[in-house]
Amino acid sequence: MTHTGCGRGCGPGPGYASPEAAIKAEPEKVLYVVALYTGTGIEEPDYFATVDVDPDSPNYSHVIHRLPMPYIGDELHHFGWNSCSSCHGDPSKSRRFAVIPGQRSSRIYIVDTVDKKAPKLHKVIEPEEIREKTHLTAPHTVHCLPDGHVMISMLGDSEGNGPGGFLLLDKNFDIAGRWERQTDGMRFNYDFWYQPRHNVMVSSEWAAPKTYYPGFDLNDVEADKYGHHIHFWDWSTREIIQSFDLGKEGLIPLELRFHHNPNSDHGFVAAALSSTIWHWYKRNDGWEIEKVIEIAPVEVEGRPIPVSALITDILISISDRYIYLSNWLHGDIRQYDISNPAHPKLTGQVWCGGLLGKGGEVQGHKLAGGPQMLQLSLDGKRLYVTNSLLSSWDNQFYPDLSKTGSYMLQIDCDTENGGLTINENFYIDFGEEPAGPARAHEMHYPGGDSTSDIWV
Repeated sequence: MTHTGCGRGCGPGPGYASPEAAIKAEPEKVLYVVALYTGTGIEEPDYFATVDVDPDSPNYSHVIHRLPMPYIGDELHHFGWNSCSSCHGDPSKSRRFAVIPGQRSSRIYIVDTVDKKAPKLHKVIEPEEIREKTHLTAPHTVHCLPDGHVMISMLGDSEGNGPGGFLLLDKNFDIAGRWERQTDGMRFNYDFWYQPRHNVMVSSEWAAPKTYYPGFDLNDVEADKYGHHIHFWDWSTREIIQSFDLGKEGLIPLELRFHHNPNSDHGFVAAALSSTIWHWYKRNDGWEIEKVIEIAPVEVEGRPIPVSALITDILISISDRYIYLSNWLHGDIRQYDISNPAHPKLTGQVWCGGLLGKGGEVQGHKLAGGPQMLQLSLDGKRLYVTNSLLSSWDNQFYPDLSKTGSYMLQIDCDTENGGLTINENFYIDFGEEPAGPARAHEMHYPGGDSTSDIWV
């Protein structure tokens, strides 16, 4: 199966004709976020929350709808769409269905957002069917493909071991098999991003679900049970063509992003444990990678070893000018100008909790946990932040988060000169949810955003 695109210039399908068109789109009015009870001690299902982010609305900065899942213990984590800007040229497609996996249950929910303020459950794909047909578990990243399929990175095999693979769903959300021809050279799996004009996909590595599910154990790092490779795949043949071992300076490479410009060969990956950012680019017929950002660990009283920043999320503005990163353990969010991708320049920093004691308050609320998931407005001016990573890791590093619940913040971004400022008028307190304190993870807008839209 070759993923060629829906025909550029045909329009108007979902999303936007170009990154430039996306930047000029209307500001977001609502935002979706997954909220979790898994691991908190509250026996309630995780849910899909709708947040009003329209400053002209009387419900601004409030959760206005909650869609609970039918089961307990899924651990909703990342999610994506059935269709995005990669299918802008196909008028038969629409960005209507959210594809929401359970990281622990391996169940996949399809949610209909035709009513943007009151989504409804459309379909459930049970883990038994996924195991039977693909021998895969632990779904993570969701991307819509140009041919109408949905692709999901799967982090485990049927038994929760590596390397996992990639699951395909067809337009009816039926299982269409696995994307990759083989997994030779791949020890683990995590995130992926494709850039069809360069006939390439890049994937990263976390660990086997059996390793990271219980929590973080430094002995597992010493035993080489965590990833340190990224892989470049031929998009047409679906085989790995080049891999890079990032070594001890690139431990646990998680989130990765290409430039949004579909002609660009530049991209970045964050190595969480090593707290480094790596820049890749094309040279002649191959790929090169270089370390461009490094954040040093910090001594913290009462901690046996220096505390890593733990870069757990990155994203690139639609303009491709800025990269944003969250240091979950240190507690800061950073903005770097990447006009020269090989030499990022720090232009903004704001503290939102963390173990260093530098996080402040918003609307009288002490910022618990550390900044984790990020989502940026299409115009690049508003950055949304939540603070839950994974239930077992939350309980290990921020045990009070199960009692306080998560926050959602909005950070104002200066797109001209650089700079970050917390918007004091926006605060979502997931500690006050109807069923008790919940933890919030990934966010998306119904109109598309910088982590779900790919141009072909």
